[in-house]
Amino acid sequence: MIITLPQLSSDGWMPDSLSGYGEDMSPEMIIDDIPEAAVSLAIAMDDLDHPILPGFNHWTAWNVKPATRIPGALPKGRIVDEPIHIEQGVGYGKHCYRGPKPPFNGNHRYRFTIYALDTMLTIGANSKKADLIKAMEGHVLAEAELIRRYQRRHN
Repeated sequence: MIITLPQLSSDGWMPDSLSGYGEDMSPEMIIDDIPEAAVSLAIAMDDLDHPILPGFNHWTAWNVKPATRIPGALPKGRIVDEPIHIEQGVGYGKHCYRGPKPPFNGNHRYRFTIYALDTMLTIGANSKKADLIKAMEGHVLAEAELIRRYQRRHN
């Protein structure tokens, strides 16, 4: 699979609109080469350069119908049905996408990972990324990741 995020600049920087300093909107995602046997998709976004907890999770979601496009600006909430069905666990303390917000004007890398699964998941709404990873064991058909940078007011 291949992920692209159309809102990101060609030089790999995330715009302020996707950040916790901006509108905190989830990005639109384009996913190519989803396996035909995929029943659902799961999503994670992690801060790889968090100063205390490297890999700090900002977004965990699952039970997304396999589609080549996941719209941006998804609503907050545990279960969202419009514009798509998505179940959002706890990432950065909330049931929603929480964009980059590195302290001290830091320059951090953020990893978006999409998993194609052969099943729907039955995990609780308060699940975190570790719960998602455990529930996906033996069900991952394919995965793809994309790493981009964010720094407030970068040049």
